[in-house]
Amino acid sequence: ALDKVGLSERGNHLPSQLSGGEQQRVALARAIVIGPSLLFADEPTGNLDHGTRDQVCDLLFSLCNEIGCTLVLVTHDSDLASRCDRIFRLDGGRLVS
Repeated sequence: ALDKVGLSERGNHLPSQLSGGEQQRVALARAIVIGPSLLFADEPTGNLDHGTRDQVCDLLFSLCNEIGCTLVLVTHDSDLASRCDRIFRLDGGRLVS
């Protein structure tokens, strides 16, 4: 799984020795290692710079496609949301669209 996210050489590093983007990719590796049919991602790119955000997003969608899982994504990022097949909008805890 670490190889799939491009981190096979960082397998013996502690979380504090990884960048934010690397930590997010490790989280993806941990999530896909069991081959889930459903994957929840809550603000997966919230703390990443723009370039790293795009890399993690591409990886998230490609891994879900590869293993055939449904991705449920929670985000405030409209660009990221636009990549999804269906979008539900909440306002004040209520479904508005």
